Amino acid sequence: MSDPEKRIALLIDADNAPAAKIDEVLAEVARFGVANVRRAYGNWKSPRLKGWEAVLHEYAIRPIQQFAYSKGKNASDMAMVIDAMDLLYARNLDGFAIVSSDADFTPLVMRLLTDGVKVYGFGEKKTPDPFVNACSQFTYLEALGQGDAGRAAADAGQPGHGEAAADAPAAPGGAQPPIQPRPGNELRGDTRLLNLLRGAVDAAADEQGWAALSAVGNQIGNRASFDSRNYGYRKLSDLLAAIGLFELKKDDKSTQVRVLPKKAAKAAKAGAA
Repeated sequence: MSDPEKRIALLIDADNAPAAKIDEVLAEVARFGVANVRRAYGNWKSPRLKGWEAVLHEYAIRPIQQFAYSKGKNASDMAMVIDAMDLLYARNLDGFAIVSSDADFTPLVMRLLTDGVKVYGFGEKKTPDPFVNACSQFTYLEALGQGDAGRAAADAGQPGHGEAAADAPAAPGGAQPPIQPRPGNELRGDTRLLNLLRGAVDAAADEQGWAALSAVGNQIGNRASFDSRNYGYRKLSDLLAAIGLFELKKDDKSTQVRVLPKKAAKAAKAGAA
């Protein structure tokens, strides 16, 4: 008998999320479970939400009306937090997917995590780090639906997250351009990323220092909010290869990919000689 599907509540801050990416968000949520609760919060009298109105019925998303009681204040955030806590106390969900680029939801995410539920965040690249880092996994909307950009694009000299990326033209409709793969030299300069990857490989390594890629991914997920697509790579193996500090090989007895830091590989070869 197969395990039952995980039940996830999809809560959308329509004031701080683009409607154009909802198809990709739902496809991503489907990887973790079924979104049996789908709600979008906002002042639906506002002309800014016209784009969302067009997709609500198509994707069976329930609009939650929230009037702006004070000028310049967003009451939708409070309504979304109250609903999230009500859903949490009902004890019939396994996770939450929160679509917003607003860091004000960080305390909510941290509270949900203390009850043992997963929180999957989705927001634009402008989303502040506290919200990104608080989630079990956070995926930039610009990273969704890009296909396998992979290492080849980075090797071809495409811009990463630096000045070149900032100069890239905006996508139609005011959305940010897709995330380009960060080149290897930039990745190697990201101390936080390297410490995360090295620590995960070390924790999952066998006596020879090799670690199964799947185990490395699990270790990373237990330590921090991480998605290789946020760096421009569809798969973790693509990201590791682009960094250039890890050796990857397929197990002889299976299709499983294994990882070893290159320094350890060189030391092992020297010892064997």
